[in-house]
Amino acid sequence: MATTDEAVETERVWLVERTYGDDEQNMIILTYATPDGRRDYRKERALPSFTGPGRSTQVSLEVEPGNLGTVGDPDTRERYAGEVERMRERHDPDDTL
Repeated sequence: MATTDEAVETERVWLVERTYGDDEQNMIILTYATPDGRRDYRKERALPSFTGPGRSTQVSLEVEPGNLGTVGDPDTRERYAGEVERMRERHDPDDTL
């Protein structure tokens, strides 16, 4: 899918997990995954950024393939794929939480 005039290829990923950072208690790690659960994208946000108007979290993002990681654990891949399916059933790609 092309997203710019330069035809940069992107892949849609969906929010599958929100966790607290291990060493930073004020950080939340948002994990997005591809529909098959094999690739993921992680985004860190400061906990205070979740408060106030306009601080919603996108349910999906368009990400360049070079920014995606590989999910090695088969159980995690299966869980991510299930979460993506659930998110896709309940939300449009441009929705926010």
